[in-house]
Amino acid sequence: MISFLLNDKTVQISDASPDTTLLNYLRENKRLTGTKEGCASGDCGACAVVLAEVDQQDLHYRALNSCVTFLSALQGKQLLTVEHLAQGEALHPVQAAMVDKHGSQCGFCTPGFVMSMFALYQQNSHPSPEDVNVALGGNLCRCTGYRPIIDAALACCSGVADDQFVHSQSQTIAQLHRLKDDKPGLPGLQMPQNRAQLAQAKQAFPAARLFAGSTDLALEVTQQLKNLDNLICLTQVTELQIITELPDSLKIGAAVPFGKCEKLLLKHFPPLRELLERFAATPIRNQATLGGNVANASPIGDIPPVLLALDAHIQLDNGQKRRQIPAQKFFTGYRQTLLGADEWVEAIIIPYAPKDSLLRAYKVSKRHEDDISAVCAVFNVQLTRGKVEHIQTGFGGVAATPLSAPSLSSALTGLDWASCETFERGQEIISQAFTPIDDVRATAHYRQSVLVNLWKRFWLQTNQQSLQIETRVHTYE
Repeated sequence: MISFLLNDKTVQISDASPDTTLLNYLRENKRLTGTKEGCASGDCGACAVVLAEVDQQDLHYRALNSCVTFLSALQGKQLLTVEHLAQGEALHPVQAAMVDKHGSQCGFCTPGFVMSMFALYQQNSHPSPEDVNVALGGNLCRCTGYRPIIDAALACCSGVADDQFVHSQSQTIAQLHRLKDDKPGLPGLQMPQNRAQLAQAKQAFPAARLFAGSTDLALEVTQQLKNLDNLICLTQVTELQIITELPDSLKIGAAVPFGKCEKLLLKHFPPLRELLERFAATPIRNQATLGGNVANASPIGDIPPVLLALDAHIQLDNGQKRRQIPAQKFFTGYRQTLLGADEWVEAIIIPYAPKDSLLRAYKVSKRHEDDISAVCAVFNVQLTRGKVEHIQTGFGGVAATPLSAPSLSSALTGLDWASCETFERGQEIISQAFTPIDDVRATAHYRQSVLVNLWKRFWLQTNQQSLQIETRVHTYE
């Protein structure tokens, strides 16, 4: 049974298919048709809804895309749709601002924008224009040009939230506490709550698909029209939700959404900001997990190159024994890993980079935001008195698996980082290290050119003498 609040009403689902998306449930079962289907892939935001969950003594609100969310995500939470915001004839402040600022034209995308703005309204009382852009980055509009929508968000969120949801927060928290179920789930959907239960579920249902955020797995339902009738949801497993700042590394549970670990990642690895902000839009980051990005072993995933460059380790578990595998060895083929049939990814352990390291991460894609990488490149260089001590790299989109270029370190160790020789040797190695493929995102020639140009960008950005010697550098053609 899946137990949750739909606005302020308790709902219990016991007979739905395990792969039912939240969007289909709302529209077909509850006739809440304000939530729209635009892309069915988590790209446009027309289907955005808000989940509220207890965070210590408060409610935390997050927008997510209902088209790529399975019903399991509702367990123990409050679900809010655009129909729940107004009180009679009185619009919610977010809705009123959209009217006052003329933020809607055809109206198809409007409910999704309203819900993303509502989540921002509840979580940030003084958002900057950049905060608004990030909050609304997953919502697309073909009509307004965005300016009136941004104006509406800035207008309605400039103050402490004051609405019916704030006034009833204590009551809502009490209701959510009463929804705790010892064995949540559905026929065909297992929802273990700890390591032992997960091991039992894996043993009882060896063919079941594991998921947490479902932002990738749900595409098999919405885009490929598959039926997934045997699933194991990981979001309730306590051991997979832990984040630990160790003395020498950051340990992130496999089922922790990016939205919850992003601040810690940026605290310890600030040069990753550009890549993490472009990883996905806010509603996807509120669901997608580090463990999922690793376990599905996609060659175009943005996080595996980072883990390769930072010499991270993947911690696996089968309920009886844990083991750690270097990220450098974890990926063995196209969507293949060293993960055993009885194992799952429990955590990712990322060593802190030395203070004198030079770390940069780059993503090249057709769209600047909310798009799959054509090339992802991460460089991590350790220097000793200006000379190269070691280089770790990670690359995505250039082969069937995420790869590194170990020959770069062996060839450049001991060289002066500021010398043109270092740049030119690195350029030659990078240009020959991979044999990229042609696909819809880019040609092989384009990818090779981009790789070398990213090496140049990295070298220039991290070299104190770059301005003086840039004109002497040979540009790869």
